[in-house]
Amino acid sequence: MPGYETILNAFLTLLVILDPPGNAPVFLGLTTGMSGSQRLQVALRGSVFAFVILTIFAIAGSGLLHLFGITIDAFRVAGGLLLFWIAAEMIFEKRQARKQNSAAQTITKDHITDISAFPLAIPLIAGPGSISAVVLLSTTFSSPIARVELIAIIFSAILALCATLAVAARLNRFLGQTGQAVLIRLLGVLLAALSVQYVADGARALFAG
Repeated sequence: MPGYETILNAFLTLLVILDPPGNAPVFLGLTTGMSGSQRLQVALRGSVFAFVILTIFAIAGSGLLHLFGITIDAFRVAGGLLLFWIAAEMIFEKRQARKQNSAAQTITKDHITDISAFPLAIPLIAGPGSISAVVLLSTTFSSPIARVELIAIIFSAILALCATLAVAARLNRFLGQTGQAVLIRLLGVLLAALSVQYVADGARALFAG
């Protein structure tokens, strides 16, 4: 079974990718004109949808790798590189701008009435980065009991994100533009370090094999 440090690293990895402080202003933009209770409903529904999606990938992730003939170590390297790319975007503020542009275009073009499923749950919460991270973590949490732990980690990270979205307006005023930029960059550096560790572990196993 994974130890405490592994569980903590998994939670931090997923939480950083879910990016609560980065998604908060995007969420406010998506819910412009809504009351506090309506925003809370959207946050809850979007979080539930995202949790279901990520849980499916947590359970079936390793099976998908075997189906396509991909080794666990190769996916560790590929997943680590993808996470590093996301971290670089966070550090240089490219990811936030891309999120806001994507969300704005989607609402303007499709006139979405219920944004909790799209674009909030997909792709802002359960996007390529978080799905890849969950599949990557499922290679470490491989036993049935460990998979339950992974699902609990996903639930905890989603819960933290949902709580942030629920107080998004207050958080946005408290942090300000400068505070958000600093926090997102710090989280990006943390994610970069974790992604390098994934690449190193995968590469070491590949060369050893």
